[in-house]
Amino acid sequence: MSLFKKSALVTAVVALFATILTGCSSSNEQATDVTELTVYSGRSEEFIAPFFAQWEAQSGIKLNIRYGDSAELAAQILEEGSNSPADLFLSQDAGSLGAVAEAGLFTQLSDEIASAIPANYVAANRNWVGVTGRARVFAYAPDRVKTLPLSVTDLTKSEYKNQIGIAPTNASFQAFLTALIENKGADFAKSWLKALQANGVKIYAKNSAIVEAIDKGEISIGLVNHYYIWEVSEGLGREVNVKNGFFAPGDLGNLINVSGAGVLASSKKYAAAEDLINYLTSAATQAKFVSDTHEYALVPGSAAPEGVPALDQIGAPSVDLATLKNIKQTQDLLIEVGLL
Repeated sequence: MSLFKKSALVTAVVALFATILTGCSSSNEQATDVTELTVYSGRSEEFIAPFFAQWEAQSGIKLNIRYGDSAELAAQILEEGSNSPADLFLSQDAGSLGAVAEAGLFTQLSDEIASAIPANYVAANRNWVGVTGRARVFAYAPDRVKTLPLSVTDLTKSEYKNQIGIAPTNASFQAFLTALIENKGADFAKSWLKALQANGVKIYAKNSAIVEAIDKGEISIGLVNHYYIWEVSEGLGREVNVKNGFFAPGDLGNLINVSGAGVLASSKKYAAAEDLINYLTSAATQAKFVSDTHEYALVPGSAAPEGVPALDQIGAPSVDLATLKNIKQTQDLLIEVGLL
């Protein structure tokens, strides 16, 4: 090889390495130069703000947080499309995550992100990952409910007339109803809702209001997530006259749902957003969720919240969380029967 050709080859190799190094530098700058991150949070500020604050302190990145109902925030993202200002969506339930994923608005997360979370709590294409678990229960007044229901369908019986509370606008209730539609059909779900109405069901704005109503004696039983008794007791500074009940094993009323997170495909700050997800799914943060919010950790081997059985002891129905994405059909049904 001539000296000229050798020189040209060396020059080309140097140029190639310079290009690669420049690309790596640019990518690293994207991760390290981020000063702010926008999060749409379907988790309430009361629940999640302390966790966000800790990550802000660790990362040095300021979070701009928009709080709201998960279903409403999902609808907002769908409306905004690729122009959404959100970098990350933290949802109270898998259904809202699935709706955004179905529209192709999430990016695929790398395998290193939330790697400890079991596959059944992660979207098949890794567009979103579960963060915490929550079980659907019936909260009840033990001194007033003498016969515990074995199925969520039992709540239409006359013995529970004028004693039941639900929160139709709540994302967790809508996720449960979506599971009912997917497993039993829309006609069955419609008949169940109308039977509840005929049985004098009372409507509340949120799950905590249902627990408070049971404690006050307004109603005797209500459909909520497992941790709301703890939340209301903490807020009141005393124990409430309310207990958690589970339906018979396999009943859809025992649905286990997850809060979870996905990174918007339109975000240019995915490295920082993924770092936030890794923080939320780390063993230390998962343990803090159990102690501070009474939710279930999803990392295997984690202790269950005090006073409730382990996730694998609940007798949950076999429901693919990906099927909970059709929340529009659910909301349309709730509108049709007059509950929205």
